[in-house]
Amino acid sequence: MTRKETPKPADTLASAAPLHSPQPAVVPQTTGANRPGAELIARYFPDLTAVQQQRFTALEGLYREWNTKINVISRKDIGLLYLHHVLHSLAIAKVCSFSSGARILDVGCGGGFPGIPLAILFPETQFTLIDSIGKKIKVVNEVAQGIGLRNLTAIHGRAEAVQGKFDFVVSRAVTEMKPFIGWIWDKIEPGNSAGTLANGILYLKGGDLEAELSATGRPYALYEIGKLFDDRFFETKKVVYIPR
Repeated sequence: MTRKETPKPADTLASAAPLHSPQPAVVPQTTGANRPGAELIARYFPDLTAVQQQRFTALEGLYREWNTKINVISRKDIGLLYLHHVLHSLAIAKVCSFSSGARILDVGCGGGFPGIPLAILFPETQFTLIDSIGKKIKVVNEVAQGIGLRNLTAIHGRAEAVQGKFDFVVSRAVTEMKPFIGWIWDKIEPGNSAGTLANGILYLKGGDLEAELSATGRPYALYEIGKLFDDRFFETKKVVYIPR
């Protein structure tokens, strides 16, 4: 993979096995009367331990409670927490399985996405979540404490100021990719593979991304989340992977 190449998703998939089969489970389409709960996560990740299931289930009550105090999820969206936020975050896990001891930085984590769902799924991986808004970090800390997560550290600050090196940087559509790379590129440990993909960026974003990603001048791969999860919500959403 050279600097000027733009590999198709299949190029990267061929060299890395996803955490689970990329074939989507058959899940009913979401309606207002059929809002999925934590059981949705178990349909796509059937090997969860009892502790992981309990932690995913506990998220709804904690986020509902804290969202009344500090608005981190829109009021109309809180009923779709598991589909729009938890499962969306876990699309990263379908693309790359993190190794034990891997170091993950979640930039612009907001109320804890994608970092908290990923920290539940990968309990032996170390997660650092950062956001420039202190109230959001308070919610992250309260939710993490409420479910007993010990592999997560939350920081109030800016990504540029974070100390140390990380194996992967994850995020959910905080800005365009070119400035984002400028914030975090030197924080990614080069030459390592702390997961089923080489170290790099795993970024959740939707829409037509070709021009934005080509402007970075770096190779990338796109994974269509609609091929991983069977719901119309994911039709235009993707996981972007940029290797370090």
